[in-house]
Amino acid sequence: MDKPQKHVTHQALEPLPVEGLSVEPLSGEPPQANKAGQGSHIPASSDVEAVGQWLAEYRASFQTQRAYRREAERLLLWLAEQGLGLRAVRRDHLDAFEAFLADPRPRERWIGPPRSRQAADWRPFRGPLAPASRRQSLVILQGMFAWLVEAGWVAHNPFRLMRDKRRRLDNRQGGIERYLERPLWEWFWSWLNRGLDRPAQETALPRQRFEQHRRRLAFGFAYLLAPRIGEMTEARMGDFHRREGRWWWRVTGKGDKLAVIPMPPDMVALLTEWRLALGLATEPLPDDATPLLRALDGRRGLGDNRLYRLIRDSFREAADALEAEQGEGGYLWATRLRAATPHWLRHTALTHQAQAGVELRYLAATARHSRLDTTARYLHAEDEAWHRQQSIHRLAPVADAHRNEPV
Repeated sequence: MDKPQKHVTHQALEPLPVEGLSVEPLSGEPPQANKAGQGSHIPASSDVEAVGQWLAEYRASFQTQRAYRREAERLLLWLAEQGLGLRAVRRDHLDAFEAFLADPRPRERWIGPPRSRQAADWRPFRGPLAPASRRQSLVILQGMFAWLVEAGWVAHNPFRLMRDKRRRLDNRQGGIERYLERPLWEWFWSWLNRGLDRPAQETALPRQRFEQHRRRLAFGFAYLLAPRIGEMTEARMGDFHRREGRWWWRVTGKGDKLAVIPMPPDMVALLTEWRLALGLATEPLPDDATPLLRALDGRRGLGDNRLYRLIRDSFREAADALEAEQGEGGYLWATRLRAATPHWLRHTALTHQAQAGVELRYLAATARHSRLDTTARYLHAEDEAWHRQQSIHRLAPVADAHRNEPV
């Protein structure tokens, strides 16, 4: 039987727009504290406080700060399990930590479904991290260590000792692959709308009708405007407005950047349907600060975790329906749906826009990318042309095999 866990909580010295970092050593042993030495340039007395100082540098970007905290917290929890502090991290620890990210064990201690961070069954992982996610984690932690070196909290950055550092930490990627191909998306959207036909609506309970309309809006919003999940939960009714006869979505996204995105007619129709389902007027007022996506009471907004579960559960439910409908013929598509995450919807939206011929400059504006080469990853035309050219290269026809025998 495990020993009772000791709960050690440290708050960053500067207030953050997220709850304070909480480190709970899963082995039951307290983490090895790092005392600020003479060379430290930050007001911190523990690793967690030092990390909190680093996170405070990203206070202007909630999404970035939250992502960085997640990776830092995973490292701190793992170090606590090893009885180590940040100053003790060596080059060989990085390999062990990367292997841990690929297979966090014991699973019951590290892996669990989305939960509130205050919940007793909260866990740092939803599952093992894929190679791209592990690479992203190491990139973030490399930057954290570089900052801590400058702050005088640690003496060196162990990531600089990685011989294959360029390969391991190069976070640039090729073309986007985590998206739903158009035929799969069309099947999924059709499946999603089956519950909204008139006979079903007449027999469905009010709660079921509400959930059906909400799910339709969530997926339509994600596909038509390519928002990040945090931007969906932060969206307010008044963010959708009409100007000179055209509809626009106002969003403050990554890096605290404000953007105004054109709304296609289908999104306007979805918004109207959703407001009618809520018993509201068809068009929101500009100062309407009520949430777009709402809980079952029709008033409170959805949190990120709840929306994440809604989307993942829908993908899994659709995968089961696809296999039941198509048998073995639907296995590959069903597998694709089960692997999909909410961020796949953003990739799907941008990829399909690119395939439909939306110009790169407008695609970049919709995605709110600061660099065109980031957006260019969604352009698959060159891959398609390459594939057509490669198809020219074929084996000799069987009938001609003997005629062309080598001498």
